Amino acid sequence: MWRTTIGILLTLALGIAGIPHAPHAQPPGKVYRVGYLTLERGIDQRFRETLAQLGYVEGQNLVLEGRFAQGNRDHLPALAAELVQLGVEVIVTVTTPAAFAAKDATTTIHIVMAGATTPVESGFVTSLTRPGGNLTGLSNTPGPGFRRKQLELLKDAVPTISRVGVFWDSTFQSTLFSDVNAAAQALGMTLLSVDVQRPEHFDAAFATLIQERVDALVVSAAQQYYSHAKRIIDFATTHRLPTRFTEPGSVEAGGLMAYSVDWSSIRRRAAVYVDKILQGAKPADLPVEQPAKFELVLNLNAARALGLTISPTFLFLADKVIR
Repeated sequence: MWRTTIGILLTLALGIAGIPHAPHAQPPGKVYRVGYLTLERGIDQRFRETLAQLGYVEGQNLVLEGRFAQGNRDHLPALAAELVQLGVEVIVTVTTPAAFAAKDATTTIHIVMAGATTPVESGFVTSLTRPGGNLTGLSNTPGPGFRRKQLELLKDAVPTISRVGVFWDSTFQSTLFSDVNAAAQALGMTLLSVDVQRPEHFDAAFATLIQERVDALVVSAAQQYYSHAKRIIDFATTHRLPTRFTEPGSVEAGGLMAYSVDWSSIRRRAAVYVDKILQGAKPADLPVEQPAKFELVLNLNAARALGLTISPTFLFLADKVIR
């Protein structure tokens, strides 16, 4: 298994190796109600499993109130308001738009982010070490150097690329392109910004990539890209564009590669935060954790479809190879 040295050190320093605390003896008769707000279609099983390991049993001392936007972020504010009306003790948010919706809906109910982009710059918290309000949890934005590592790995896989399109959503990734562009300049690569905020923007985005003659594509972390991964993969395969995604599911669906935070760790850690808050901790006093574990996934079938030959060295670096 390959992990960056920085990732290993941070994992040890933050104590997020993934093993939850021992289960608590919950107060007799106490039933905790936790909201779960997401753009996706269900409550993450790893989140559920970790809560169970901590002593919470659904239907006995725990009720999970899931609210799912089915990929349409316009539904999130109303769903967040529903959770507030229900009087849940904690709202868990999956994706940055969900965190925005929950933040706008309440200043008193505790909120745990199960992955959100640049929490300080987005206005969710005052600082990572002292959040200062009713939000805390997990950032999905690693520290300096991660953007460069993502581009380096794409170029290691396909050394000939030089002109790369970047799919990103400026509505909640305000600094992403500038960060990636700075990393690209250091590597001698030229990037093309393609702001894709909604599914109906894909056709124009694809046309732009063709017109600008890019030779690779980088897809950032946004729900519309997960939901429409097959559409992106089909385009990339047809036009022979090596594509780097930010979550393994798109690679398992046929994409070339992903170098991403370990989403499993983030979802499990969110359950630990919920437990701490239900036991009396205040979000204002719980530092926001940055990702410390990363995963490189490669799809050799996709490489063959793109006419690529992947070096043995690169194969050795991959945490998971789909053959």
